[in-house]
Amino acid sequence: MAQTKTLQRQIAELALSRKAKDVVIMDLRKVTTMADYFVVCTGESETQVRAIADAVMEGMSKAGERPWHSEGLQNLQWVLLDYVDVVVHVFHKDARAFYGLEKLWGDAKIQKVADRKPRGVTTASKDGVARRDRKQTEV
Repeated sequence: MAQTKTLQRQIAELALSRKAKDVVIMDLRKVTTMADYFVVCTGESETQVRAIADAVMEGMSKAGERPWHSEGLQNLQWVLLDYVDVVVHVFHKDARAFYGLEKLWGDAKIQKVADRKPRGVTTASKDGVARRDRKQTEV
């Protein structure tokens, strides 16, 4: 298995590749022994929740990692992908607010993760017109 710190960062990047919102990495090492990290993110719709979960599973599979266990792929409100040391939680926006995972594990150190695309990068839109992306990034 890949190093846990590398694994949790790869998973976060894969979620961001499908425009996941509010991506956080929760460091649970001082809180519990059930997992080292949670990667938690939000999808705006069931379709996006599925796309995020699929991106994580496909990307990790290419890296030689397969989830030990998965849940929620049928109803797409809360998808859990268990990579043993890193557990991924992909929430539908309404479900994330309802379950309050960050509050439940409030003793964990929480790191927000944002897309690493630099501010002001010019990107081409679907119509081929160059546009400036003015979103700020966090690391």
